[in-house]
Amino acid sequence: MTLAEATHALGVRARQAARLLAKASPEAKSRALLRLAELLETHEAAVLAANAADVAAARQAGQDAPRLDRLTLTPAIMAEMRAACRHVAALPDPVGATERQRQRPNGLLVGRMRVPLGVIAMIYEARPNVTIDAAILCLKAGNAVILRGGSEALGSNKALAALLRQALEETDLPADAAQLVTLPGHEAVTALCKLDAFIDVMIPRGGEGLVRAVTEAATMPVLKHFKGVCHAFVDADADLPQALEIVYNGKVQRPGVCNALECLLVHKDAAAAFLPLVGARLGAAGVEFRACPASFPLLAAAPEAQVTPQRPDDLGQEFHALVLAVRVVDDLDAALEHIARYGSNHTEIICTRSLEHARRFLREADASMVAVNASSRFNDGGQLGLGAEIGISTSKLHAYGPMGVEELTTTKFVVLGQGQVRQ
Repeated sequence: MTLAEATHALGVRARQAARLLAKASPEAKSRALLRLAELLETHEAAVLAANAADVAAARQAGQDAPRLDRLTLTPAIMAEMRAACRHVAALPDPVGATERQRQRPNGLLVGRMRVPLGVIAMIYEARPNVTIDAAILCLKAGNAVILRGGSEALGSNKALAALLRQALEETDLPADAAQLVTLPGHEAVTALCKLDAFIDVMIPRGGEGLVRAVTEAATMPVLKHFKGVCHAFVDADADLPQALEIVYNGKVQRPGVCNALECLLVHKDAAAAFLPLVGARLGAAGVEFRACPASFPLLAAAPEAQVTPQRPDDLGQEFHALVLAVRVVDDLDAALEHIARYGSNHTEIICTRSLEHARRFLREADASMVAVNASSRFNDGGQLGLGAEIGISTSKLHAYGPMGVEELTTTKFVVLGQGQVRQ
């Protein structure tokens, strides 16, 4: 069978499964997710063994630390996957819900009903837990999903996909509702990008290169997340100890992820007091600072700080490492102007005591999540109450921000009449 024939057959199976899943009861879908949680616990050792082989091969191939971090499964991550299965199973089922019903002057009742998107193709790199997160959200929303993970996680993804298929079969749902593509090479991704007869939406999740390649090749709509250039602005009146914890958490807790802090903006009136604290606290954690001229001596005052002069390309950069760009700005207007120029519509935060400034920042900072006095690391489906996420959309159609169950449905108009005809 040729590559084109294999991907065509996969699309046919997914479309057939999507029709069956769209009419499955909420109880049937929840049973499948709960059974998957049980299987993830029963087979945890086998999954972790498959993942350990993937990690060892990736390390041997010279993969960098951030990619190895994203590739690695641990008992804690397995527990999070099981918890996500149970959480999503317990969420209200959006499919079939009618919203915003109103009566027209002619007596027609017009509403919008939530329906599945259909078939979703998920193209992703490194993170094998995406296999579970993406599948459970798609299934809960009544969508079939085609999963194409990176070659570096193939063993892990095969082990997880087998459990997905088993859970569906044991609960009488179509096993082809969650299919893993094991065809090697970029040609398989390109072939999937041309299956607009079967795939309704393509969701790439990975580096900017992957997202742009999928976007350029796809003949169906693409939900995009190019990169996460996340800023924190520390205002003149900020609670500095609190701001320090927020900045530390955003940069240090997990630097290789998309909601990690990449650039710190500090009001000129707070810089002298705040930046030496940043240099000491984050410097001790191994953070390298790319500093503007005004911030350089203030950061360098801390013996722990490794500070280098800022280059133009340090701004708007997603470092995926313990590297932080720092810039002193004149005021809130300057901070918002910087964000408008260098931000990536992902996450922006402000540390301030000013209600007026907080409200302005919430209105004017253009990002999928904007926060006041909270870490950038909260832009995550689980942290925002979605249970899990299939990705964070930085495009504004059809979703903006973390995509949970509801974001994986759309609405159609439903009209109830009593014989009305158009005049």
